[in-house]
Amino acid sequence: MTSTSQAPGEARRVRTGPARARNLITLAKEDLTTARKQDPAARTSAEVALLYPGVHAVWAYRLAHRLWARGHKFTARAVSQTARGLTGIEIHPAAVLGRRLFIDHGMGVVIGETAEVGDDVVIYHGVTLGGVSTRPGKRHPTIGNGVQIGAGAKVLGPVTVEDNAKIGANAVLVKNLPAEHVGVGVPARVRDPRTDPELMMDPTIYI
Repeated sequence: MTSTSQAPGEARRVRTGPARARNLITLAKEDLTTARKQDPAARTSAEVALLYPGVHAVWAYRLAHRLWARGHKFTARAVSQTARGLTGIEIHPAAVLGRRLFIDHGMGVVIGETAEVGDDVVIYHGVTLGGVSTRPGKRHPTIGNGVQIGAGAKVLGPVTVEDNAKIGANAVLVKNLPAEHVGVGVPARVRDPRTDPELMMDPTIYI
């Protein structure tokens, strides 16, 4: 998975004081721009900042993730659980999320502890990035850049969804999904939109 920003799992450079604050402000502005780009119903940045639970969940995650990385694990979990109660979205503070993530509607989204999500990903409501094992270690999905995950989809286990792939609504993905392919069904079948024109004619499979 290629990225212009930090790749999932890559060590983060610690920022302090004003530099950290500027970074958070920059990311927050980027989130507002992303929401307005991805959602035609978003009219103003103020509306997004005040009323979009998906944006609020990402902001809370960033705080919780920083606390987690600094060893304040109980406080990090407290922040994430408070955000879960307020937004209906649960993101473990140890997960690694890229930039410009947009969670649309958001209710019921769950992102597990060892999940890794790239840049420019869109996740609809009811999505689970979950595990299938109770053993320690990598047990949640790795999501590439530019991936779109439809409403109600479940991506389970340490599978990899490569760049610009799409997962249809209510699909259950338990195998790797190649770049620019589509996963639909239960269990999800891999389909190539370049040879399967039906996928290009029915964009509602992602919503």
